[in-house]
Amino acid sequence: MNKSERPQISSQSKGEKGLDFDLAIVGGRVIDPESRMDRIANILVQNGVIKRIEKPESKIRAKRIIQAKGKVVVPGLIDMHAHLREPGREDEETIHTGSCAAVAGGFTSICCMPNTQPPIDNQEAVRFIYQKAKDALCKIFCVGCITKGQKGEEITEICDLVQAGVVAISDDGLPVSNSQVLRNALEYSRMLDLPVISHCEDLNLSIGGVMHEGFISTTLGMSGIPSVAEEAVVARDIKLAEFTGAKIHIAHVSTEGSVDLIRQAKRKGIKVSCEATPHHFTLTDEIIRTFETNAKVNPPLRTRKDVDAIKRGLFDGTIDCIATDHAPHSIEEKEVEFDSAPFGMVGLETALGLVITELVKKRVLSWTQAIAKLTINPAKILNLKGGRIKRNFPADITIIDPKASWIVDPSKFHSKSKNSPFGGWKLQGKVCYTIVDGKVVYQG
Repeated sequence: MNKSERPQISSQSKGEKGLDFDLAIVGGRVIDPESRMDRIANILVQNGVIKRIEKPESKIRAKRIIQAKGKVVVPGLIDMHAHLREPGREDEETIHTGSCAAVAGGFTSICCMPNTQPPIDNQEAVRFIYQKAKDALCKIFCVGCITKGQKGEEITEICDLVQAGVVAISDDGLPVSNSQVLRNALEYSRMLDLPVISHCEDLNLSIGGVMHEGFISTTLGMSGIPSVAEEAVVARDIKLAEFTGAKIHIAHVSTEGSVDLIRQAKRKGIKVSCEATPHHFTLTDEIIRTFETNAKVNPPLRTRKDVDAIKRGLFDGTIDCIATDHAPHSIEEKEVEFDSAPFGMVGLETALGLVITELVKKRVLSWTQAIAKLTINPAKILNLKGGRIKRNFPADITIIDPKASWIVDPSKFHSKSKNSPFGGWKLQGKVCYTIVDGKVVYQG
C-alpha cells in the first residue's frame, strides 16, 4: 500500500471510533454516461455499494483512499461477448483465467458465449458456469444456446435457461439458418424480455472462406467470405424481429451494408441493437498479406471502406456497443498454415487501449460516447444493474490513466492464450484499478 492509499481521517473526525466508508476514490474525472455526469468528484463506497458522489473538496473518512487526480473514473466495463472455453477447452481458457484477463482490461462484468464443448443448452450447463464463476475475479453472466446442441433444428427450453440465470440466448459461432426456428425463439424471447444475439452468416455463401472476399483474397489466391454472407442474414433477422416484435442483437457487425441495414431498421423503430469489435474498427484485410493467423477471425477483417462505416456507425449511435469477441486459441492451433488455423483472437486486455487510441484520441467518439458503448448500453440491452456510477448501485468501477502509453506484449497477457495480432502496438490509456463490488481486484 503506497502513501496515497493509507487509511486517512479528516481533521474533523480525529478521535472518533471507526471510519465511515470502506473505500474512497478521490479527485478523479468521473464519467457516467447515463446521468451525463462528467466532472471532478469523490466516490465513497460502503459494503460494495456506491453511497455518495461528492464535490472534491469534501472531507473524506475511509479505510482506503485511492487518489485519482488526473485519472478517468468510469463505470466498470461490460463485455457482452466473450468466449471462455470452459467446459471443454480449458487448455485455451477457463472461467477463472478469462476473468483475470477481463479485470486487467478494466472489465468488471463479462458474458460467456455458449459454444463450449458441450454447449450451454440446458439448466445443468448454466449452473456449472455459475458454480465456476464463484472463483472469478469479475462478474460472469451466462448466455445460453438458442437451439439444442447448436444444431439449429430445435429451440432449447428457453424458460428453463432463464430460470437458471441466462441473460441472453445465442448460437454464436453458428447462425440459426432455419428462419422458422429463429422465429420461434424470438417469440419465446419476447414473452421473457430476453435478447437474442444473432451470429449473422449465410453458410452457403461463406463455406470454405478464410478471409474477406475481395481484391486481396483474389491476389493471394485464398477463398473468400463475401460481405453479402453477413448482410443477407442481417436483413432476414431484422425482418423477423419486426414481425415478432422481439429484441434482436446483431453480433460483431463487420460490413458497411450491415451498418446501413441496422441504421434503417432503427429509424423504423424495430427492436434491433448491435455491437462492433475493436479489431473490426482498427484492422483491414490488408494485414492478411502477412499471413498473420492471429488476424483470422469470423466475420473476417474487411476493407477500409467497411472500417470507416463501422466508425460512422459508432459515432451516430447505430452501433450500440463495443464487445471484444474474446476468442482464445492455443499457440499450436494458430501456428499452422493460414487456411488450417481456427478463427478468433483474444481481446479482453487490448480493447480499452484500442478504443482510447483509435476512437477517443482520434476524435471519432468523445469519452462519454466511448464509455457508454462499454458500460450502460450493454447493461440496458442485457437488463443488468451495472454500467452506472450512481448512489446505491454496485461499486463496479474502472479507473483509467488516459495519458499512459504502453506496448502490447501478448506474452504478458493474463489470458491463457496469446493469439493477438496487436503485439508491438503502442496504445494509449491504461487501467490503473478495476473494482468489483467495492473490492480492488486489479491494480496496474
